[in-house]
Amino acid sequence: MASRTDPPLTGIRVLEFAGLAPGLLLADYGASVLRLDRAPSQPTSDQLTRRKTSICVNMKSPAGLALIKKLILTIDVLIDPFRPGVLEKSGLGPDVLLKINPRLIVARMTGFRRDGKYSAMAGHDINYIAVSGVLSLFGRRGEKPYPPGNLVGDFAGGGAMCFLGILLALLARENNGFGQVVEANMVDGSAVLATMPRLGLKNEVWKRERGTNMLDGGAPFYDTYETKDGRYMAVGAIEPQFYAELLKGLGLKASDLPGDRDNRADWPKLKDFFARKFKEKTRDEWEAIFDGTDACSTPVFTHEELEKQGHEQRPAVTLKSTPGYAVHEGDADRDAAVGQGIGVEGSGWSEKGLRPGDGGEETLKTWLGWSKGRQYTEEKGGLVWQDTAKL
Repeated sequence: MASRTDPPLTGIRVLEFAGLAPGLLLADYGASVLRLDRAPSQPTSDQLTRRKTSICVNMKSPAGLALIKKLILTIDVLIDPFRPGVLEKSGLGPDVLLKINPRLIVARMTGFRRDGKYSAMAGHDINYIAVSGVLSLFGRRGEKPYPPGNLVGDFAGGGAMCFLGILLALLARENNGFGQVVEANMVDGSAVLATMPRLGLKNEVWKRERGTNMLDGGAPFYDTYETKDGRYMAVGAIEPQFYAELLKGLGLKASDLPGDRDNRADWPKLKDFFARKFKEKTRDEWEAIFDGTDACSTPVFTHEELEKQGHEQRPAVTLKSTPGYAVHEGDADRDAAVGQGIGVEGSGWSEKGLRPGDGGEETLKTWLGWSKGRQYTEEKGGLVWQDTAKL
């Protein structure tokens, strides 16, 4: 039985067809996540593996499918990252799975909408946010849209939204006793994240060409500026009182400026003026000036700089009495983390990865008491259910 200070998803069993961000978030908050890799297996580049284990199963083998179905009886969540129809072709569609285990939550995450014209097409983050309308928001005036890494579609609009759906389904199961199918896709998830700019198209917030609006780098008081040493400062001094603090830190009075911040026609020359001003000092010098003020001006750190500073990764959301797992380095932090009932693993700047098959047999033993040679055996690089009647 879970204690009051255990992570909130302690005891939840997740079977993840390799392998997406919802499983990472579930594991961070205490769920036991078993990744199912296809056999014969190849090394994977998946880095979203902390606190997961793996088994290899040949899904084309009847005995391999039998093993999966035996697992379905005992798990809470199954994560399906495949294109529409893949699980159904394997005989593991939601209709089959929910008959086996009516309490099961089948979380299905796709890139494109399952019922849209792109549903059968391959794609990546850039394609999903392109057809969602979100990609069109990113870029400078007169320039082509630029992809913001694979953060918006894969992780925010996809993984995080699917994680939210799983939590909602677990909550619903507490009320009615039944599992259900959770469908998430990166197109709709990304579009929801862009609700503000979409609605802003109807007013002054976001109605103009990309790169010329208040929050996309068009405003002189909401942009990044290069410093004397080739690094950058971020400025977000939207409100007048914060803008006044910005000018104070820059050593300026309103009368020194070549224009009015409230006049959009003056924005380009104000941006040029601020750009020249920020190049007068190094980033460290500006940081020393603005630290502790309300100028909304902060250094733009790279990940390499944060790692050198000892910046630790923390859970996305902190729950005080039922925490998520954190990552810590150093004996003092480690002892404090253990004292709070928080798991400890590295610093958050590296991941050892998870090879297909790593740790999965131990998970099967922990979950179900299964062991190789009794409930299952290995065949052509994958685990298969062993018919005990023939033993």
